[in-house]
Order: sequence, then structure tokens, then C-alpha cells
Amino acid sequence: MPIVHITRRERFSAAHRLRREDWSEERNAEVFGKCANPNWHGHNYELWVTVKGEQRPETSFVVDLSELSRIIKERVIQHVDHKNLDLDVAFMKGRYSSTENLAIAIWEQLAEPIAALGCSLHGVKVQETENNYVEYHGA
Repeated sequence: MPIVHITRRERFSAAHRLRREDWSEERNAEVFGKCANPNWHGHNYELWVTVKGEQRPETSFVVDLSELSRIIKERVIQHVDHKNLDLDVAFMKGRYSSTENLAIAIWEQLAEPIAALGCSLHGVKVQETENNYVEYHGA
């Protein structure tokens, strides 16, 4: 059977602040600009989760997309939507809230439950703005 990739898109809105605790406010502002705003800033994120696997002979599906969506919502969306990534999200505790780190943390939340569906996680894409996105394909 051929290996097929399929992607599910979800959306969420969240706030964060880019800053290093060991830097002065001036240095943070110099490096991170408006993203270091002491009052936070937010994004309307788009999340693409791509899985891969063989098609099931009985349905031709790689995965039941309603099950994939349920897992993404339970493991990620309900934890990040309308939240502060730096303050409210347990799987982001102790991590700098860059989009790169967010993509890796989301991967960590999804890899195991997706494997239980009989396919494997291929990639996580997190789009922060219309011009910027990160893709992560595992270690």
C-alpha cells in the first residue's frame, strides 16, 4: 500500500510575550521589538497537523479525520485557545513562547495519541501571522 499524507487544520487565538528574563527591558525591546510588549500581544494562529500512513482497505482513509480533530482539540486547542501561552498553558511552562517552541510542544502533545490511531504524525505547522509560520517534523 502507498503511504499517504493527510492534513487537518484547526485555529486558535492566544497571547504571549517574547522576552528573556536574564535581559533588561531595553535589551528585550531591542531584540524582540513590539513582541516584547510588557502588556503581551496576541495572534490568531492556524495549526496544520499532518499524519501519514497506509490507506485502510475498507475505507481508503489513512485516519478518521473526526478522531484526529478530536485529539487535536483535546490535547492542544482547549489548552491554548484564548489563553496566555506564557501563563496558562501547562505544556509551555518553562519554555520560551516562540512559534518554534510552540510547534515542538504541540508535536509532543500529539505524537503518541495519533500513533494510537494507527498512523504517525508527520508534521506540525503553526502559522503565527500571514507571513510567518513554523514547521516541525520531529527530532
